Amino acid sequence: MEYRFLGKSGLKVSALSFGAWVTFGDQVDEQIAYNCMKEAFESGVNFFDNAEAYARGQAEIMMGNIIKKAGWKRSDLVLSTKIFWGGSGPNDVGLSRKHLFEGAHAALKRLQVDYVDLIFCHRPDLYTPIEEIVWSMHLLIQQGKALYWGASEWSAEQIRHAYEFARREHLIPPTMEQPEYNMFRREKVEQEFLNLYKDFGLGTTTWSPLA
Repeated sequence: MEYRFLGKSGLKVSALSFGAWVTFGDQVDEQIAYNCMKEAFESGVNFFDNAEAYARGQAEIMMGNIIKKAGWKRSDLVLSTKIFWGGSGPNDVGLSRKHLFEGAHAALKRLQVDYVDLIFCHRPDLYTPIEEIVWSMHLLIQQGKALYWGASEWSAEQIRHAYEFARREHLIPPTMEQPEYNMFRREKVEQEFLNLYKDFGLGTTTWSPLA
């Protein structure tokens, strides 16, 4: 397996990751999920991706159970979660400081870990100032709940705003973005983000690579 640095960070992730979007929860039972994840791990995959929205939290529960059952060392895993869609309550959706903190803590409980390596803002939130989001992610990292933070499906302008605010206020900036990238969706990764790679060393993880 090839391992690559995530952006300009010192973290190495496997070139292939194992995601739980259409794998865990309603689609397969836990034994099949265990077999799939075990095969990936034994093939060198260290990056396992999840989100609070996947199967309404069941994907994280299943992944946490599998990690515990397999007995893998935490240091051998790069675990991610994404926060945005957490439930039906008025503060269970979006990127407010309240939901980022509560969503992150709930994800850790479901995954049965003390921290995640990567935490993503699953979508942009047009109702929460980017400044509030950056401060919240900085605090989650300072508290040891996550090691790196990033975004998913943000525009280049939104990422730049977040990075420049973080740099100005001496906060931890976003390390990575998770866009859709496949033969039908190429513009963002290959064109829109070019200056972000150059200016900030932005890393990318991608979703739906096979379309």
